[in-house]
Amino acid sequence: MYGNTQNDYHHYQDADLAIQTAAATPHQLVLMLFNGLMDELVRARSHIEAKRFEKKAQSINKCIDILNALTSALDYDRGGDLALQLAGIYDYSVYRLYDASDKLSVEMIDEVAQILGNIREGWEGMGKLNG
Repeated sequence: MYGNTQNDYHHYQDADLAIQTAAATPHQLVLMLFNGLMDELVRARSHIEAKRFEKKAQSINKCIDILNALTSALDYDRGGDLALQLAGIYDYSVYRLYDASDKLSVEMIDEVAQILGNIREGWEGMGKLNG
């Protein structure tokens, strides 16, 4: 009669995310990506600590995919030097995550989380100015 409750919940989450994404402004989409990235960094760190290496690899790959999405969303024409600087930071973060994955380093993940957390705060601050 009732389906797999966990599976039903994931379908609900997916549908909710699709609705949020469809209604979001570009600024809100960037913040959604950053929030997902920060959550996934926490997961990657915990997978390293718990020696769940396959899950660690999946989390690191998700983080890199999100960073690549953030890079591809940059507007180099209107963003100028700031867009170039962000691209450099995202690129650096990708390389640090590859190193963190290879060396099983929570410190490198923490470094990336701190850098990207500061950028996310900047995006949040811009939303408050424009909102």
